[in-house]
Amino acid sequence: MRDRDLYAKLLGIEDPWYVRDVDPSLEAGEVEIFISRDERAELPCPVCGAAAGRYDTRTRTWRHLDTMQYKTLLTAEVPRVKCAEHGVKQLKVPWAEPGSRFTAMFEALVIDWLKEASVSAVARMLRMTWDEVDGVMARAVARGLERRQSQPLRNIGIDETSFQKRHEYVTVVYDCDRKHVVDVLDNRRQFDLEEFYFGTPLEHLQSLESVSMDMWGPYVQATLIHVPDAERKIAFDRFHVAKHINDGVNKVRVDEHAKLRELGDRTLTGTRYLWLKNPENMTAKSRLRFEALRGSSLRVARAWAMKEAARQLWSYERRGWARRAWKRLIVWMARSRLPPMVKVGQTLRAHLWGIVNAIVLGATNASLEAVNSKIQALKKRACGYRSRARFRSAILFHCGGLELYPSAHLAHTNSEAPNGVLVDECGCDTSGEESGGSGGPGPCVDSCGVECHNLACDLYSCIPCI
Repeated sequence: MRDRDLYAKLLGIEDPWYVRDVDPSLEAGEVEIFISRDERAELPCPVCGAAAGRYDTRTRTWRHLDTMQYKTLLTAEVPRVKCAEHGVKQLKVPWAEPGSRFTAMFEALVIDWLKEASVSAVARMLRMTWDEVDGVMARAVARGLERRQSQPLRNIGIDETSFQKRHEYVTVVYDCDRKHVVDVLDNRRQFDLEEFYFGTPLEHLQSLESVSMDMWGPYVQATLIHVPDAERKIAFDRFHVAKHINDGVNKVRVDEHAKLRELGDRTLTGTRYLWLKNPENMTAKSRLRFEALRGSSLRVARAWAMKEAARQLWSYERRGWARRAWKRLIVWMARSRLPPMVKVGQTLRAHLWGIVNAIVLGATNASLEAVNSKIQALKKRACGYRSRARFRSAILFHCGGLELYPSAHLAHTNSEAPNGVLVDECGCDTSGEESGGSGGPGPCVDSCGVECHNLACDLYSCIPCI
């Protein structure tokens, strides 16, 4: 079998394209495959598909999957056509997307690697530059965003996540129903969130049922301005409310501990997490010590009782009952004569409407907090990001739920499965497991009648027949 025929079969090159020559430069560690197009074939405009005349020819090179240990390059003479309507355009090639220096199958490999490792690690493993790998990621994200259908949002979460030190943040908008990041905004200013709302169709804003967030003022103001009936849709996240209360309890403990130490009393030494941890999560030893403390006349014991009371107020289903219960807690805090808890009570009073919304709507940012942990892990793996644009790209790549892979028709006879595996037309993947295809259980059969047993389907099964 001639090397040109072998590579034409492996690459899926079909008429009017053909493999003209194969140059194995073993000393350079490369195999270069030269591809040409039949000059007698019709030249369609890549925009409208109408027949067009040849304008000129450009030589272009793409990186493909390696042949054994050798880097493989595809070099083709690509015609440019002159369309009466669209002017001069370069003809599309069946193995790569326009503007890319890599074949679709190689880009799919890079995307698979990027899901598992940092840009720097992928560049080392695949013998690429950092900018080349970053470019593949950027194109994958752009491709996914273009494919993403504009669907109405029902329940969204909004939260900031750390970008750099010195209080540098970005804002993450999360779809709580579809479990993916919708967008990443440059900062946590009111202007940034307003830009997101400006770019969202009005009917989608009207369809929102809940907007879960913390009590950050700019988020609240932007949502009140742009989301219809926002007063009944903004939900202050339960865990952020609990954080405010826990901070108040801890401040009471710190103040009281300082006063007791002046008197030589170390009762509260080492008790910080006893007051903040839920009793059901304590060890037996910790629970014994805590039972003695909570029954004492300590000021922090009273603050802890308020915290525990707040934990019980999230189970209401009716708006009126929930509002009355929280008002009683706020009055208790106001009369406690514990300055940190008085301040917490004032904060809760000012935001009571959003707390009640969260209870009635059952809205929470819990899944978004999990995504924030993943984002911080990505940042750590990359050793930080200098550019907000690259940070946004990485978040959308890993957490955006996007269709990242190149178009199916570019990857030989393969199409993309939901899990990202490239599969052929009959449903066989390259994992070695038999899917049976459209003809039922068992191996699929190629055009020569040979059972492929999933060895890349028609890619290899015909080789014994040639």
